[in-house]
Formats: sequence, C-alpha cells, structure tokens
Amino acid sequence: MSIWGKVLGAFFGFLLGKWFGLALGLYLGHKFDKARQNASFGGGFRGQNQQERQKAYFHATFAVMGHVAKAKGQVTQNEIRLATELMNRMGLQGEARRQAQEAFREGKEASFPLEETLQSVRKNSGGRFDLLQFFLEVQIQAAYADGEMHPAERQVLHTIAGILGFSHQQLEQRLAMQEAAFRFYRQQGGAHSGGQEWQPEFAASRLKGAFEILGVDENANAQTVKRAYRKAMNEHHPDKLAAKGLPPEMMEIAKQKAQDIQAAYDLIKKEKGFK
Repeated sequence: MSIWGKVLGAFFGFLLGKWFGLALGLYLGHKFDKARQNASFGGGFRGQNQQERQKAYFHATFAVMGHVAKAKGQVTQNEIRLATELMNRMGLQGEARRQAQEAFREGKEASFPLEETLQSVRKNSGGRFDLLQFFLEVQIQAAYADGEMHPAERQVLHTIAGILGFSHQQLEQRLAMQEAAFRFYRQQGGAHSGGQEWQPEFAASRLKGAFEILGVDENANAQTVKRAYRKAMNEHHPDKLAAKGLPPEMMEIAKQKAQDIQAAYDLIKKEKGFK
C-alpha cells in the first residue's frame, strides 16, 4: 500500500499552512496514493501485449482471492493455507509464487480497488465468457476450499460476479456446481486438492454430485447429459482457454477442472447405461 503521497502532502502542507495545510496536504496525498493504486490494478491491462495481459490476469486472480479471504474480517491461517494449497496445485515456484503471494497480500488491504480491478479484468479479457467464468470459478473454488462458505464470502462473490457480468442465478448455479465438485470426491483425511489420492463417496451421493457438476437434473436423458457435458468441456477445455489468453501458470487448474467434468460424465454413463 503506497503512503508516500500522504507523507509528502502532509509535510509540504504543514510548511505552507501549518495545521490546516497539513490536513489539506494529507487529504490530497491520500487521493494521489489511491489514484496510483487504482492505476496499478484497474489500468494494469490497458495497451498491453498478450504476455502482459496474462500476467495482469494472474495478479488480479490472487489479489481478488485475498480480498475474498478478508471478507470475514481477519484473514486466518486457514485462509492462507488454502491459498498456499491452490498455489501448490498450480505448481507455482520461484518468482511466480512470490508474485501470487504478494498479490494475495495486496488484495487484503482495506484500500484494494475491487471494482476497478474487476472492470479491468472484464475489459481486457475481451469480454470472453470462458475467461471471465474461469476467473469467477477460481474465486469460488478458493472460498469453498475448506468445504464451507461464510455469508460474507458469499456476499462479496455476488459483488464480483455482478461486476464481471454474471447474474445472481448464474452465480448460484456455479456455487452449487462447486459444492458438488467438492462432494464428488473426498480426499483421505482432508479437503479436495488436485493430484492426490481420493476416497469415493457413497455411490448414490457421487452420482448426484456428477449430475450437479454438469448442471443437469438427475432424471435427464442421455442426450441432455451429453449436451451438458460438451458445453462444459467446451467452456473449460485447457487448450481453448490457453488460446483465449489464460495464463500458463493457471493451466493446471484448468486441466483438473476438465478432469472433474470428464469423471462426472463417465460415472453418469456407467451408472445410467448411457452410450
């Protein structure tokens, strides 16, 4: 968080106008600091090439994640652990991991410009639904990583969804799908985390979760299920997301999401006898 505008404003304001000048300088310095921070987040994508846009998307993802974690009040060690687990799932090392951690800390700041950041993500994603949906789903996944979601987190997710252009109904559907994905598999001794061994839930519960992951009713016929599967894979296929500008650091999450969709579809086909 930048404070130099306030420091310099207060200093020169005091020299020119004593205490009144100090107060005025402090106020103007605060406005200057905020404008600089907004430019850093909200304007970070403008006029950039593909690599720079990907870097800004990556930064915004973890910054907004930090903001969501702070929604409950004080960020706990559990939130930090969950963010770390997500970084592990992405395989982040070295500089990329440091940047993710720094972005997460920035998002926790009270002055974090959420709306400007999200407007910039929306604008510089070219309005691509798949990229915006992926951004939202990562936030939902991080908020639900421990199997619970605080009402304050849910509220800020509605704000995020609205700014990105998603309706209340669309967000609730994705929240339900994420909850289903969490239930679909239960890790031995912990929460869902990709690349590890899983202990299957009871068959009936898993089948119900599989339908929910695809966003269809349990009584849906083979054609409806197949159509939902194709739509979900089309929206989450890693190669297609990469072609549209998804940062390479986030490809592992996209692959795991596609694997969940495939596993859900395969289970439904097996249990229902669909071909």
